[in-house]
Amino acid sequence: MDDAELLRYSRQILLPEFGIEGQERLRAARVLVVGLGGLGSPAAMYLGAAGVGHLVLNDYDSVELSNLQRQIAHGLSDLGRAKAMSARDSVKSLNPLVEVTPLTQRLEGQLLARQVQAADVVVDATDSFEARFHLNEACVAFGKPLVSGAAIRLEGQVGVFNLRPGRSPCYRCLYLDQGELDESCTQTGILAPIVGIIGCLQALEAIKIITGVAPPLDGQLLLFDARTMDFQIMQLRRAPDCPVCARTPAAV
Repeated sequence: MDDAELLRYSRQILLPEFGIEGQERLRAARVLVVGLGGLGSPAAMYLGAAGVGHLVLNDYDSVELSNLQRQIAHGLSDLGRAKAMSARDSVKSLNPLVEVTPLTQRLEGQLLARQVQAADVVVDATDSFEARFHLNEACVAFGKPLVSGAAIRLEGQVGVFNLRPGRSPCYRCLYLDQGELDESCTQTGILAPIVGIIGCLQALEAIKIITGVAPPLDGQLLLFDARTMDFQIMQLRRAPDCPVCARTPAAV
């Protein structure tokens, strides 16, 4: 790192648990962020600002006026633009040292497989169970950690899945019932800072996984209730009948 980089990242390099080694691990990392709405916006921006070397940002949607209440990677001038392109510009404006690859098509099939396989960490900032299940399946298939977040109304949650393949629970261990109904803020509403809190926690968990600065939420689900400002941690276990990870061999 040159002097400018050392100055840019000096506040986190000063942390004894982090140091230059942690910064170099971030610089060498590739993180896939899927969904660039309320969760993915702050997650992508903090990962970029912190110095993740390569961000792959995926969203096939375009910016609408109703997004601007909470999706802070986008502004008025971005209305009608692809969210992946708008988020790329926001990240690059914060940190031009970060390589950013925007993907504007739906992530599925071989494209999903290639991107998950290439990533060190996958951040799930999507808003449907179908998308989350597909991401989880790919992460289990390629042994990649998944940082999943969700927020609605005045509540949010974040968890780390498949951190230790064959030992840690996957996302489907939490939601075995595929018939689980999707809810979105389109129907039920969301208070803007809730997604900011959860998205920032997702970025934090990804950084912890990459650098080892602190233990991540391995097999744990952090629940946040803004009404009471209460944080709770739920311990999760691998489901022996999970259709995705039950047959995954334990890591040596």
